[in-house]
Amino acid sequence: MATVFTKIIDGELPGRFVWRDEHAVAFLSINPLTTGHVLVVPVAEVDHWIDLDAGVWAHLNEVVRAVGQAVDRAFDCARVGTVIAGFEVPHVHVHVFPAKAMADFDFRNAAADPNSDEMDDAAAAIRRALVDLGHDVVVSET
Repeated sequence: MATVFTKIIDGELPGRFVWRDEHAVAFLSINPLTTGHVLVVPVAEVDHWIDLDAGVWAHLNEVVRAVGQAVDRAFDCARVGTVIAGFEVPHVHVHVFPAKAMADFDFRNAAADPNSDEMDDAAAAIRRALVDLGHDVVVSET
């Protein structure tokens, strides 16, 4: 059975995408730690990151870096946090989010019902930052 991330990638469920290429996608988390929290996900449905093909893992990290730079530019944060937890969905995903302090890494503080307009604005800001940084593998706002 397909994971929720595969359903988002395949368009069966909605997602606020900021990146899409042959091997990876990035979309906003529906339970953000902070505004601008993105999940970078391989298209391949693999449960644990250590089981990813080495080339896909390397590419995923390049996307994490690019998205992290865009998050930094869009939100002018103290740090860009990354976390690989993997307990929520059995499909590799890297959390990338703007952080001001270690408290921002606490998943107990994730927003249960984030503001939809703020989410749309955050996705648009990250897309703009990716373009400003010279990336052309981004998705449109529609």
